[in-house]
Amino acid sequence: MENTIYSINGPVVTIKGKTDLEMMEMVYVGKARLVGEVIRMNDKETTIQVYEETGGLKAGEPVESTGGPLSVTLGPGILRNIYDGIQRPLPAIEQHMGSFIERGAHEPSLDEAAKWDVTVTVRQGDTLTAGQIYATCPETPAIEHRCMVPPTVSGTVTWVADNGSYTVNEPIVKLTDAKGKEHTLTLCQKWPIRTPRPSAERMTSPRPLITGQRVIDTMFPLAKGGAAAIPGGFGTGKTMTQHQIAKWCDADIIIYVGCGERGNEMTQALQEFSELVDPRTGKSLMDRTVLIANTSNMPVAAREASIYTGITLAEYYRDMGYHAAMMADSTSRWAEALREISGRLEEMPGEEGYPAYLGSYPAYLPSRLAEFYERAGYVRTLNGAEGSVSVIGAVSPQGNDFSEPVTQNTKRFTRCFWALDKSLAYARHYPAINWNDSYSEYLGDLGGWYYDNVGHDFMSCRERIANLLLQENNLMQIVKLIGSDVLPDDQKLTIEIARVIRVGFLQQNAFHAVDTYVPLEKQLKMMETILYLYDKCAALVAKQVPVSRLLATGLFDELVQMKYTVPNDDLSKLDELQKAIDTKLAAVAQG
Repeated sequence: MENTIYSINGPVVTIKGKTDLEMMEMVYVGKARLVGEVIRMNDKETTIQVYEETGGLKAGEPVESTGGPLSVTLGPGILRNIYDGIQRPLPAIEQHMGSFIERGAHEPSLDEAAKWDVTVTVRQGDTLTAGQIYATCPETPAIEHRCMVPPTVSGTVTWVADNGSYTVNEPIVKLTDAKGKEHTLTLCQKWPIRTPRPSAERMTSPRPLITGQRVIDTMFPLAKGGAAAIPGGFGTGKTMTQHQIAKWCDADIIIYVGCGERGNEMTQALQEFSELVDPRTGKSLMDRTVLIANTSNMPVAAREASIYTGITLAEYYRDMGYHAAMMADSTSRWAEALREISGRLEEMPGEEGYPAYLGSYPAYLPSRLAEFYERAGYVRTLNGAEGSVSVIGAVSPQGNDFSEPVTQNTKRFTRCFWALDKSLAYARHYPAINWNDSYSEYLGDLGGWYYDNVGHDFMSCRERIANLLLQENNLMQIVKLIGSDVLPDDQKLTIEIARVIRVGFLQQNAFHAVDTYVPLEKQLKMMETILYLYDKCAALVAKQVPVSRLLATGLFDELVQMKYTVPNDDLSKLDELQKAIDTKLAAVAQG
């Protein structure tokens, strides 16, 4: 049956009459063979969402079936690569077409000519089940690629290749399933992007994703396998914060999705990531990074696919036993793509025009956000290893309005909320995470880990720091009304120590060699030193020593500077700082 285009409305193409296509099937549209996906159908017409620019497409051109859903190719060669939203390799396309991608560009997602040094880990006669590893190869100096039996396949090994160099499409293992059907396993496999990859068990995450950013690790930690949202208006530092997490977090694999981002921001990410030395390996950070570049001038429908492409790649490395972290920047622009497609389909708009109901595809905004964030998790994989996918999604509410639909619905499906504050950003306080509006529901789950691995007093110090900031927030409302002079000295001390916490602890310089990344041991010691000063000063204030004399010692300013003056690998200087506190305050007490 030949299917031909009847109408074209931006990225939405319709076919009149009955077709042999299936719902969510990937198709090639027009003579240029543009990639599309069936999103709605009935006996009268079929609607297709096209992931490329439809300019020049004409009614009457053919639509070709592929017989399968929109899928990604999974295998060695993913790392270090740069893809667009539907996993087309941009460097390979540039070699053939130059700087501008032509419509209908079709390039294999993985380099089919590259040879990989393969070590086969199974023998003839072995019984393999879904998810088991049958071969390994060094994908980059940092990551070993583990080829796994696809989740839908199992059987007995009937033939095994020798160890050696192979391309991604050469046979490595042949196995026969219980029905007698033979399956040939290569170094790669395909997986539909909208289907979550299966695991043996979902688990509660036992450890945090360590980022080296004090306001995150100490105040609002994210568990490995957790989901976090970073909402903030224009210029508040969403991309900067995600770049810092991508550079320094202790995940094995970084998937960075620029969904509707400005081209210069993606260029900056490319340059920074390629130049940065990975602290874990001493080599390039790109050795364990994948970039999905879907800039704002690319076709809007491809934004919708880019998020799913990224999370599928993350799940693939999770299944090998790695811990993957995915940065989605920004989910608001992804939601805008849903809104545009919904408008083209002439569906009833909901709040602020976002898809309102579970009619066709794309569907109801909350269900789509849930579908995405639920794919984060800490799991036991099909081969018995432990792996995780942590998702950090930026949200760009217009006018910094956190009550808009994308931010509100994202809060429903994430347990960690890092609210960026415009006033903090304009005051050059970075990361501009507002400590009063942010929260993390993972604190209770991670308390035991901090107790065992960092220090017994970590959580108690963190709680005291949070309480001091809360007291300062309440006191500042009084100060704005009647000034600070009328406050008693104990409350003045609270305001001064809170300033040390804000400027000396929560504020962090991404461009400073010492301050850009801070280990948890130093974070704890910094908190202990700040609280040590507070307790000593509070004792003197109780003896009627005025706060002005305490400030004159210069200790408060010294503590603000300790993030720069104390090396990350020599915390003895913080002990010296505590001795200096004792000495100077003793002099004040003697008067």
